[in-house]
This record gives sequence, structure tokens and C-alpha cells, in this order.
Amino acid sequence: MSKVEKTDAEWRAELTPEQYHVLREKGTERPFEGEYDHTFEPGTYRCAGCGKELFTSEAKYDSGCGWPAFYAPSSDEAVEEETDVSYGMTRTEVMCSDCGGHLGHVFPDGPDPTGLRYCINSAAIKLEEE
Repeated sequence: MSKVEKTDAEWRAELTPEQYHVLREKGTERPFEGEYDHTFEPGTYRCAGCGKELFTSEAKYDSGCGWPAFYAPSSDEAVEEETDVSYGMTRTEVMCSDCGGHLGHVFPDGPDPTGLRYCINSAAIKLEEE
């Protein structure tokens, strides 16, 4: 599938200011304030920018970190990762593989079966309930 490419003006017109800040400017929402931090209804979490399936509710858990947490993406092709050295830290950034939108970061302190914690901004995702 080809990458989603839009102009800055198109992104601004389609996204809320918070979604734009998170997805296009690599921002973050305040901890414990995101819409999906304590949401556990069954469904699929899609990219708020392009609609790509990213995570499922089966992989979601309460990590206590203040953001929605998942132990794995819905598929190997759902997200891309790259090293982020902003703010004096070295972290692994997680992005939508279709539109390149910033989703959050992944950390090696999650539960079994992966041991990973995908810490994702609520503003970057939309829940499609089953």
C-alpha cells in the first residue's frame, strides 16, 4: 500500500488542533487526561490521521503510565519505529506506517507475552468498537 501524503494545510483541516500537534508535530497529551487511558471496550484502535488499524483491545492493558498502553501492535506492518533523542533522552518513537503520524513511544517494561509497553497518545488513535 502506498503512503498517505497530504499537505500541511490538508492535515490542519482534517485534524483537531490536539491531533495535529501529536500526529504531525510529535507532541504529547498530558498524562491521565487522554480519552482512551481508562477505556477497555472491545474493538480496534485506528490511526486518527489515516484510519490504519494499529492496535486491538486484546493487547491493551492498564500500565498506570497515564496513556493508553498496548503490549503489541495489531500486525508487524501497523507501525514503524525509530530512535528519538529529543529532550535529552533516548527512546523509541512509534509512528503509523501509512501516514507517518507520531503515536507515542515503546518501552521494554511491558507484560508478557512481548515485554513491551507501547505508550500511545489518545489523540493519535480512534477506537472502533466491536
